[in-house]
This record gives sequence, structure tokens and C-alpha cells, in this order.
Amino acid sequence: MSKKRQKKSLSHQELEEIQEQSEQQQRSRRGGRNALSELNKALDSATRALTKGLIGGFGSERWQSLTIPLFTITLSLIAISVLVLSLGNNPLDVFTGLLAGAGWIPKPNYGGGQSQLTDLIGLSISLTPLLFGALGFVVAMRAGLFNIGIAGQMVLAGFAATVVVGYSSLPALIARPLALVVGAVVGAAAGALIGLLKHRFNIHEVVSSIMLNNIFIHAVSYFIKAYYLDPVSRNAVAASAEARLLTEPVQFGEVSARLPVGFLVAIAMAFVLWFFLTKTKQGFEMSAVGKSPKAAEYAGIKIGRTVIFAMAISGAMGGLAGVTHYLANVPAMAPDVLPALGFDSIAVAFLGVVHPLGAILAATLIATLSSGAVYMGSVAGVRHEIASVITGLILLFAACGGFLRAWLDTKKRTLADEDVQSAESDSSSVISTPPVIPDLTRDPDAEQSLSTPTEKATAPQPEEKGGDAP
Repeated sequence: MSKKRQKKSLSHQELEEIQEQSEQQQRSRRGGRNALSELNKALDSATRALTKGLIGGFGSERWQSLTIPLFTITLSLIAISVLVLSLGNNPLDVFTGLLAGAGWIPKPNYGGGQSQLTDLIGLSISLTPLLFGALGFVVAMRAGLFNIGIAGQMVLAGFAATVVVGYSSLPALIARPLALVVGAVVGAAAGALIGLLKHRFNIHEVVSSIMLNNIFIHAVSYFIKAYYLDPVSRNAVAASAEARLLTEPVQFGEVSARLPVGFLVAIAMAFVLWFFLTKTKQGFEMSAVGKSPKAAEYAGIKIGRTVIFAMAISGAMGGLAGVTHYLANVPAMAPDVLPALGFDSIAVAFLGVVHPLGAILAATLIATLSSGAVYMGSVAGVRHEIASVITGLILLFAACGGFLRAWLDTKKRTLADEDVQSAESDSSSVISTPPVIPDLTRDPDAEQSLSTPTEKATAPQPEEKGGDAP
């Protein structure tokens, strides 16, 4: 009997130990789950704080037009530095070479008749057509149109200005303004044709502009080869010096330079278009058509007129880009060649967040890279083609600006919704829930269940009667 009792007592102790071990495991699991939940809460709060910091750092939607491009350009410079380091070169030598070649910082030595000022003038000459082309694309985009035909408009307007003004004997005081006017008018006609095809025949502007690019370049090449070909250079005959959009040589100390006529015109045109697009009725109508054509039509805006007008302005800017390119940037027109500058201006417009004033900064940056490439290659030991790679990386990162802006807007709305939900949950927890009163008419037994113990105690009890029941 003693051995059986000992076995029973041992088995009871083992059960208690097993129960204690299971309780300890459950407590440890609960502790692990609590720690994991606390860690998740900490990560969520940190992520929330970081997101709020990013939203606050980029500022409001108004300031994001400046902060987001600066952020993407900074990321692109970091990527460029990594690329240059992988090639075994110093990134600082590359960047300083680009700035010195474009004239932003002085070079150690200059050749005869050259100085930092001449480099800056060369930068302004290459910047002018790039800025005009970017402004043309900005105007079209405000109306919801993608003018990819700027290169063709440049060719047509440049050729017309060269033939009408460049081969004439007009004096410089008349020839130079007239060349700008002819280029703007011809470019506006080419752009209006694209808008007319869009309005009347519903031909997409991308398709029509690409087709017109080919038509313009081949038609111009035919006339150059048939009537205006220089047998030595195999290019078009050079325009007269009076028609060139460069001033007479101006003396700056020991340096003589010719200033670009169209540079100040391009800067002024950027401010004029900014005022037109943001402060005038026609600019508002263009923006309304670009955002929602159906809503604009419902509001009484004439869609066809607005589309043709926007494309005419865009084409005029493209024509000015062609005139300032062929009559200032290059010695003569080359047949069968579409200027790459017309397509680069599209990228410049996107880098400038499709804003007239942003296009000035973007065009300055891209012109700096192209103007300083040769000098950078000679002093940094890097081939000058790396400047094109740098330009491509900057534009690639700039294209991510739209994604970043959309991500910030989504996160801002998400945080606002979470704040509203948390405020509603806090307010609902304060309000007490009213008691549920049962319907006594539907539950006859509920009256007995609602009676209190005191009522039951005081309720009259039936008297016990003696004797046997009948």
C-alpha cells in the first residue's frame, strides 16, 4: 500500500511540474508576442515620424516644384560620383572641369583673346535655343498636348529665316529682328497645323508631329541640295553676317566677344509665358483644357480654338529655337539632320517641372554640361562623352520626381485619414454605451428575471396548509 501511495504522489507531483512548465511556456509566448507587438508599434511610429519628416522637408505642393528637383539632382550627383570613382577618377575634377569649361569658375590658363567671359558668352549662345524649345514644350503640356515636333519646327523656321533674311542684303538693324519674327511666324504655322489636325480630324499630336518632322527635314534637305548647297562644305550656303543673331564685336578689356541677340529675348519670354499661363484668362483656359477637356467644354471653353492656339504658341517657341540655333549656334544648316537639341528641350522641360521659370534653371544646367564637356575631358582625364552620361543620369533621376510627388501626396492623405480615425476612436471610447432594455412584451419571463432579490424576498409567499392534500 505504501508503494502504491508513493507512486500516486509522484505522479501527482509530475503533473504539477508539467502544468507549471506549460504555464511558463504560455507566459513566455505571451511575453514574446507582447515584445513583438511593441516592436511593431515602435517601427510603425518611427516610420510615421520619418514619413512626416519627409513630407515636412519637401514642403507644401508649392515648394515641391523646387525641393523635389533639387533632391533628385542631388541623388543623380551621388550616382555620378560613384560612376566616376568606379572609373578610377576623382569626381571633384570632373565637376570642376565642367564648371570651368562653361565659364562658371575661372580656368588656370586661357588662350589668346579668351577669358572666363568668353566661356560664359558661349554658354549663353548654346542655352538660348535650348530654353526656347523647352518653353515651347511647356506651353503645349499646359494644354495637355505632347509637342514632339519641336525639332521639325526648328528646321523649317531656321531654313525660312535663312532664305528670307540670311540671303538678303538687309542691314543688321532690320535683319536680326526680322529673322526672329520670320522664325516665330513659320514655327507658329507649323504648330497650328498640328493643333488643327488634332481638332478637326482627331489625329494624335504625337503621330502628326513625328510625321511632320520627317516631311519638314526631307523637304528642307531637298531645297538645300537643289538651290542652296555649298559645294565645299556640302552644307547650306552660310547666311550673311548682318543676319547672324550675334552682335558686333564688343570689347571687354583685352577680350573681344559677340553677344547673342536672342539670349535676353529667351529670358524675357520665359517670364512673359509665366505671366500668361498663370495670370490671364487664356492661360487659365489652356490649363483647364489640359486637365479636363470635358469639364472645360461644359464650362463654355472652346476646345478646338484653345488647342490650336496652344500649339501655335508652342510652335512659335520652337521656331525661335531654330532661328537662334541656325543663325547663332552653328555656321550653316546641314541637310538630312534633325537637331538633337529639339529632343533635348523636351527633357529640359521635364527637368524644370514643366514650368516656364523652371525651364531657365534646367536649360542652364544642361547647357553647362554640354559646354564644359570638352574642357572637362582634357583636365580630368575622362572622355568628354561622360558628360552625356551625366546628362542622362540627371534626366533619369529627374523623371522620378513625378513618382516622388505622387508618393508624398498618397502618404499625406494616408496620415490624415489615420489621424481622423484615431481621433474618432478616442472620442468613442469616452462616451459610455447605454444599457440594453429588453422588450417585456415579447419575453414574458423577462419580468421575473428583472426582479431584484429584495423584491423576491418581500413578495408574499403562499401559506402552508396543514393536513394532507385532498
